Amino acid sequence: MSTASKVVLTVSVVLTVSSVAGVHLKQAWDRERLREGVLRDLDRLQRKQQNLLEEQKVLTRQLEEERRGQEDRLHPQDT
Repeated sequence: MSTASKVVLTVSVVLTVSSVAGVHLKQAWDRERLREGVLRDLDRLQRKQQNLLEEQKVLTRQLEEERRGQEDRLHPQDT
């Protein structure tokens, strides 16, 4: 085997191993990003649900106050 063929073989092996390792690392990185995206989505949904519950509580309080005000106007108490 000549020196040139040994160099070509070595370069080919190094490039092949580098390509395989690079693809493997990129796939691992992509999987981690996908997993983080799911976790971010779950956190966002939980925050949205909490915000909706808080908003619903505020609206319920406002409605109850309006109803009390209407009842007070319809049925004034003699004090």
